[in-house]
Amino acid sequence: MLTMSRFVFESIETKNVYLWNSLINGYVKNHDFDEALVLFHEMGRRSVVPDDYTLATISKVCGAVEDLGFGKLVHGKSIRVGFVSDIVVGNSVMAMYSRCGMFVDAMKVFDEMPHRNVGSFNVIISGCAALGDFNSTSGDDLWTFFVRMLSEGFKPDAFTIASLLPMCRAGKWDYGRELHCYLVKNGLDLKVSSDVHVGSSLIDMYSRSNKVFLSRRVFDEMKSRNIYVWTALFNGYVQNSAPEDALILLREMQMRDGIRPNKVSLISVLPACSTLAGLIGGKQIHAFSIKMDLSNDISLCNALIDMYAKCGSLDYARLVFENGSRIKDAISWSSMISAYGLHGRGEEAVIMYYKMLDQGIKPDMITVVGVLSACSKSGLVDEGIRIYNSLMAKYEMKPTVEICACVVDLLGRSGKLNQALEFIKEMPLDPGPSVWGSLLSASITHGNSTTRDLAYKRLLELEPENPSNYISLSNTYASYTRWDVVAEVRTVMKERGLRKVPGCSWITISGKTHSFLVADKAHPSSSLIYGMLEDLVSIMSSEVASKSRKLNSQIAQPSDTTCLVIFHGSKSDMLNKGKNALSYRWF
Repeated sequence: MLTMSRFVFESIETKNVYLWNSLINGYVKNHDFDEALVLFHEMGRRSVVPDDYTLATISKVCGAVEDLGFGKLVHGKSIRVGFVSDIVVGNSVMAMYSRCGMFVDAMKVFDEMPHRNVGSFNVIISGCAALGDFNSTSGDDLWTFFVRMLSEGFKPDAFTIASLLPMCRAGKWDYGRELHCYLVKNGLDLKVSSDVHVGSSLIDMYSRSNKVFLSRRVFDEMKSRNIYVWTALFNGYVQNSAPEDALILLREMQMRDGIRPNKVSLISVLPACSTLAGLIGGKQIHAFSIKMDLSNDISLCNALIDMYAKCGSLDYARLVFENGSRIKDAISWSSMISAYGLHGRGEEAVIMYYKMLDQGIKPDMITVVGVLSACSKSGLVDEGIRIYNSLMAKYEMKPTVEICACVVDLLGRSGKLNQALEFIKEMPLDPGPSVWGSLLSASITHGNSTTRDLAYKRLLELEPENPSNYISLSNTYASYTRWDVVAEVRTVMKERGLRKVPGCSWITISGKTHSFLVADKAHPSSSLIYGMLEDLVSIMSSEVASKSRKLNSQIAQPSDTTCLVIFHGSKSDMLNKGKNALSYRWF
């Protein structure tokens, strides 16, 4: 149809600005932005003066393609023809500058506008939120700017609130509840409104504040829901360690509302399978993606590789990598490298890393952490150090705390604790808890009390409220029977009100996951479970006692040719002490 429109346009001999606007708008609606810009050039060449509609449309196009040079040209044209004071044109120019990353220029246009509307404030708020910048509005923070909007008599609409909500998070910019109250107070409550964008933003805001129960309340009160609302709640459950609820919700979405998952929703729910080690659920999602013709999408393939690796199926992860998307980005390679490392296949992780470099893909921080972790777990110390040095020299990569922690772990696991400590001292940045934690683990493994005590001291200084540090310290000194220190550590924990989160085990039977904590009796079948455990302990104890009696019997009545000798010590000690024995058995 656009071809026919162009044919009609060309057939008209005298064209006014409205005809040009119609054709330009047609190309914009079909996302043919380049042709829209060409038409604007042609319009100027034929001395047709653009109006406010032309300038506003072309400004938006420049923002969409992030063409700052052309955008400034349009801004200059607006000033020359006298439309710079037009609110719609001004808003479009501000949006163009924001999308091109020139937020200061957008704010300058805002301050120079003689007249503004709600849309003018929305452009600044949404642009600031998109940049994730709290202090871009000429020294004022975003909340102050919002208050300014109210004080100037402009009433925020649903778009304003939805733009502000992603900036709200507990402890940093915690205005989410105030905004929610504003929605209810001003008749924008989701019980009567059908604004799914606001609903999704509220769900996401509460989820990131670790209040997923409030996310669910917002979800249940919504008048209407679409795939984006459901996906926001999937993410909320996954982020708040409730993977089972996320998977239940995926089924509920299809059965209750008849909404089929899209690529984003499938990617959102796959981490739930990884957390539960639910290979069957992950395979079902993979099969569904094939049915929906989404299995070649690069983002989905990357999520599938990660899921299969974490669910223990390295072969399936490799198949997705090799046969999934034809295009592989840095995330694809990094996911596969991490998968090999997770399964203790360090050599293959290194091979994969060098293949990635051969493809011309520059490694990022995640890639480096993956390959160095793989080297550490497989004892490839020299290879790991070689990779680290080449990254610093050839790719001029700046080391991060995560990368440095991997190097410390690499050296520490191999027993090179002094080298690890020297590396920490020479780090170009302050070592964080992950760095000292790596040194601590290696020190405990190799029995080095000097580096162990140093690492404990630094960890307690950096994380004084982390109970895991105190528990680890207590257990270490308990192993050395230093009960005085154990009592002191426990007292400090009690005074600070610190308690370690208990470990959790789970098993999935017939599609239902059963979770258990230490000394947990909340399960409805706990009495039967503990009874079975007691029976197993009894059987094992009887078996151990039986073997012990048999062993004592053999020692008491040795054969003519065999004398069983049990020593604690080296093989040479045993040979020196038992030269008259005809044969030996080591236990």
